[in-house]
Amino acid sequence: MAQYKANSLTLIGAVAMGTGVMIGAGIFALTGQVAELAGDLFPIAFLVAAIVVAFSAYTYIKMSNAYPSSGGIVMYLEKAYGPGITTVFCALLMYFSMVINQSLVARTFGAYSLQLFDVEPGSVLVLVPVLGVALLVFAFVVNIAGNRLIGTFSLVMAVIKIGAIALFAIVGLWLADFSFASVSVDTTQTSPGTFLASLALAILAYKGFTTITNSGAEIVDPHRNVSRTIIISIGICTILYVLVALAVASNLTLPEIIKAKDFALAEAARPAFGDFGLWFTVALALVATMSGVIASVFAVSRVLAMLTEMKLVPHRHFGMPGKLQQHTLVYTIVIAMLLTVFFDLSRIASLGAIFYLVMDIAVHWGVLRHLRTDVGANPFILGSAIILDAIVLGAFIVVKAQTDMLVVVVSLLAMLLIFAGTKLFLRSKAKEDGQSSH
Repeated sequence: MAQYKANSLTLIGAVAMGTGVMIGAGIFALTGQVAELAGDLFPIAFLVAAIVVAFSAYTYIKMSNAYPSSGGIVMYLEKAYGPGITTVFCALLMYFSMVINQSLVARTFGAYSLQLFDVEPGSVLVLVPVLGVALLVFAFVVNIAGNRLIGTFSLVMAVIKIGAIALFAIVGLWLADFSFASVSVDTTQTSPGTFLASLALAILAYKGFTTITNSGAEIVDPHRNVSRTIIISIGICTILYVLVALAVASNLTLPEIIKAKDFALAEAARPAFGDFGLWFTVALALVATMSGVIASVFAVSRVLAMLTEMKLVPHRHFGMPGKLQQHTLVYTIVIAMLLTVFFDLSRIASLGAIFYLVMDIAVHWGVLRHLRTDVGANPFILGSAIILDAIVLGAFIVVKAQTDMLVVVVSLLAMLLIFAGTKLFLRSKAKEDGQSSH
């Protein structure tokens, strides 16, 4: 892997990378998942989620303006909490939530690919993870090629999919005479609790903006352009998400959306565009998910490399040649493959949402408690971000405890294992440092 160099990512290239990660997961993987919880109000859920994300983004913008670096959130956590267990635990939650996102997008790639073929239902269970793993292998190869190729590839793919998704949404709405088959103002069909829970998944569709902070040392004029990249990326994705959600709602009833939740856009293309629309949508999904995984792998391997360089996590090269970033890239891809094979889309999305929201609250609290004066942040906005995240997370856990308790149990056990492993490593490291100093 090429070394990461200052000024190697332009503002446009950084926006392409940010939107590449966000759109790959958001529209194709989560539209049906959000509709299952939000009911008729699912297009509104994406808009409300954007407002919640705007409060969260404020923290990252303030931190990136003050401390742009390739460490991104890892460095923000260390600034707030020091190089201790809180920093490592939260950074690992962020790392795993991003790897979970990769497996989410990889399975989406498999689910959409199969829409082009007449496949037996039993074969789908096998072929979706196989295709997802194949995409992860391809992402590994592209990332090995280095930063310049990733930036160029992300830019081209972002332009294609933003334009194509906007075209899909506008034409879909026009053909349906802007009538919404599954949108209603009758809020009695959706409880406040399930609507709030749906926001957790909708927020996950925007979380890719955090990967932008990990490229702070590579973006041209980072003190200005990191924050600009975050704002532009969230704005583009908000417009696209709401337009596409409305287009899906105009062509499918809510039961139809929920039934096809893993490939809702492809299903919505059938009544609007026929076979051509199906092919177009699947091709678009493949482009979006492919570029999303490539951009995400680039950013996530950087996070693990940073933690390793800071000696906050253990590292073993297992005889692999090459440099540290190549090793962390291998670990990231392997973990994503395991998740892709053993978890379905719904559970992957749920795990990612829980991990991300816990980490996000920790970042806001750290800045509010320790850094708000240094970075010139408004405590009211920071506090609002914490409250909004906590409400959404609480509602999501309550709903999942009622409908899929396994997700809650696995999330809690995983966090306990990460915490215990972190504590043991830091304790053994402290002993080694103490012995070496004598």
